[in-house]
Amino acid sequence: MKTFLKSFLADESGASAAEYALILAVVGVAIGAAALTLGQNVGLSINKAAVTVGTCGKKANGTAATTYATTVPATC
Repeated sequence: MKTFLKSFLADESGASAAEYALILAVVGVAIGAAALTLGQNVGLSINKAAVTVGTCGKKANGTAATTYATTVPATC
């Protein structure tokens, strides 16, 4: 019985599976956090672009951009 317990406690074959599971969990959390941050930044960028287009569209009185001189500021 002592030899069985010694060999059972010395056996480390299951340790590598636990380590891989832990690494997988950490990588999964990191990917999730990155996706959440990226999604928020993309949403904010699209919202900013929509506000800019709306503001510049009002300043241009709905006219399309042309090569002619206009009163629309260069920031639009």
